[in-house]
Amino acid sequence: MLAASAKQWREITVPGGRLTQAERQQIALGLADDLAYAEIARRLERPTSTITREVDRNGGPTAYRADLAHRATERRARRRKPAASRGSAAPAQGRGRDEEAVREYEESFTTLLMQQGLPKMTARVLTCLFIADTGSVTASELVQHLQVSPASVSKAIGFLEEQGLIRRERDERRRERYFVDGDVWYQSTIASAHGVAQIAATARQGVGVLGRDSPAAARLENIARFSEFVSESILRAAEQVRDVLYTKPEAIRAAPAGPDPDHGQAATEAG
Repeated sequence: MLAASAKQWREITVPGGRLTQAERQQIALGLADDLAYAEIARRLERPTSTITREVDRNGGPTAYRADLAHRATERRARRRKPAASRGSAAPAQGRGRDEEAVREYEESFTTLLMQQGLPKMTARVLTCLFIADTGSVTASELVQHLQVSPASVSKAIGFLEEQGLIRRERDERRRERYFVDGDVWYQSTIASAHGVAQIAATARQGVGVLGRDSPAAARLENIARFSEFVSESILRAAEQVRDVLYTKPEAIRAAPAGPDPDHGQAATEAG
């Protein structure tokens, strides 16, 4: 019985895109069986945030009904179409994309950034920049797309600028636009490595304060050594990967070839 049930879950799973009616029926069954959102999401191969949002916007875990949820989603989709045709300021629109799939991906990416430690609003703003084809948005576009106050956007922008993750420029209309550069993940990784190095330095400072022969000092010394190793490894790896990713193929082909070891050895033997 369990094997058949698992097979049924797999057959109705469609990665990405909008939830199907069959998926909603499985969500309802999962809720009836008191399954956690994460377990329902795992069986459907969907982000947990997608299941959470689906249930919360359609009555909650005790009142969720698959058929009602499906009809409500269709009604919302029909209401959104006129707004989209007027040229909404959503950063990732057009190109024939499935808007519902884009929204689900945006929520999934935002959730991931939050799990990495970013505040919710900061994560939402950074995700908007990541998925914008131009790699830039204005404050008003963020306010409209995220449906939040200008103050919330301003605070998130300030935090991201402090971290060196975004920059601002004025466009031809004198509006401030916020940009995320192509090497933003490199910059973020470098900042993270420096943060780990600071932990190492602070831990080693504690060794001297607490006395080298104390159990606490031994613990802090281990933290310092571990953090130093991790920081140095991250920095080294980030530089190596950046060199590979940012080196143009033409530059590699044009680089002078080094001496052929076998050729050099043969010349030596001949001499």
